[in-house]
Amino acid sequence: MEAETTVPPAAPEPLCPGCQAGDSALLPCGHRLCTNCLQQCQREVGAPGCTVCYGRQLLDGVLHRLLDSLFEGQPRREATTGGPRRLCARHGEELTLFCVDDEELVCTSCQENEHEEHQCCPLEEAVHDCKRELRVAVKPLQEKLEDFTAAKQSCEELAEHIKDQAQQSERLIKDEFKKLHRFLRDEEAAMLAALKEEEEQRSQTTKDKMEKLAGDLRSLTDDIQLVEEQLAADDITFLQNFKATIQRAQRPLQEPITDFGGLIDVPKHVGNLKYRVWEKMQDLVQYTPVTLNPNTADICLSVSDDLTSVRYLDEDQHLPDNPERFRSCECVLGSEAFDSGQHVWDVEVGDNSEWALGVARESIQRKEWFPPNPERGLWSIGLSAGEFRARAPITTPLVLKKKPQRVRVQLDWDRGRLTFSDAIDNTLLYKFKHKFAEKVFPYFSSSCKRHPLRILPEKVWVTVD
Repeated sequence: MEAETTVPPAAPEPLCPGCQAGDSALLPCGHRLCTNCLQQCQREVGAPGCTVCYGRQLLDGVLHRLLDSLFEGQPRREATTGGPRRLCARHGEELTLFCVDDEELVCTSCQENEHEEHQCCPLEEAVHDCKRELRVAVKPLQEKLEDFTAAKQSCEELAEHIKDQAQQSERLIKDEFKKLHRFLRDEEAAMLAALKEEEEQRSQTTKDKMEKLAGDLRSLTDDIQLVEEQLAADDITFLQNFKATIQRAQRPLQEPITDFGGLIDVPKHVGNLKYRVWEKMQDLVQYTPVTLNPNTADICLSVSDDLTSVRYLDEDQHLPDNPERFRSCECVLGSEAFDSGQHVWDVEVGDNSEWALGVARESIQRKEWFPPNPERGLWSIGLSAGEFRARAPITTPLVLKKKPQRVRVQLDWDRGRLTFSDAIDNTLLYKFKHKFAEKVFPYFSSSCKRHPLRILPEKVWVTVD
């Protein structure tokens, strides 16, 4: 007997998941759809596709937006890949690309459709390029921030220096007025004492004369009373005392004192009082034709409180770098600007071994070293390395018979002359001729640590016109 062959039953034809029809076609994604469902998907989606995949993408997108709304504002955990995963709101795919043209994040489907002709690159590359561009863009801002920070610090230092200047100036003003007040109080006391002394002298003289007058009055009264008593006596007594009485009555008498001494000399004490006090102040008050401007002094120079002397320091001072201040020049200008007339000032150089004196134009370079000559706006002579020189266009050595202790600077701005001479014997040291075209300031330079330069005061005269 032959064995029977058993044929297994045929597998059921896969059904369409949309309409359960048996006539379905296999799609590239692995799902099957019938022709009707494919056409319906094309009408709804706008392109041939799988309704199963489209539904999943649609559901993922809805869930993603729902979760975003639920956890809005809360920190999210970053994925282990190094950053949060962001999904495309339209396609539900991860945003892995960056569109350079539109400057936005896109997914693969976005690149294939809306950004097909755009330049897209991976996120890592885009982040690297954008950070590099941002670093380049922020560098000028950082430099400007440093500039503003430095400017703010300079402004704060300037404000602090202004405060220090005001406090120091207030102290100096008070000190000077204390001296003036002390002088006036002393003068007041001296004048009152002189007035009191004259009052006492004249009062004593008058008192002495009053006492003498009182004595004379008593003597005359006694004589008259004696005569009257004798006249009233009996005849015998009267005749017995007549000779003595008549002698006493006829004795020579002095005239009464009428010169009681002068009154107080009021004009001597009160007349022209203010003028006489002012005249006495000549020994107290000093006048210097030029004073120094500390705002122009190099940081290596120290200007005295009365603005008449300058000294070179071992260490630089911490001062504001204001526009007027010199740097790297070891010099300071006077506070008076001259653009006309004649002006003279004497400077005590003494044993200073490195100095220069003269005038500088207002527009002279102040922040960098420059050759000290008239071409740069400086006319001066000085002592350097043991040699006296005039800083003319070509440095000229000065042959001097003796070292000057005091130098006189004479400026005739209108005639264009600047003369230097020995202030003690008027020996000419050097003369510049130049037609000045702008304001000039007295110029002082020193790099000697032991001996300062000092502007000498002039004699003050009080005269009546």
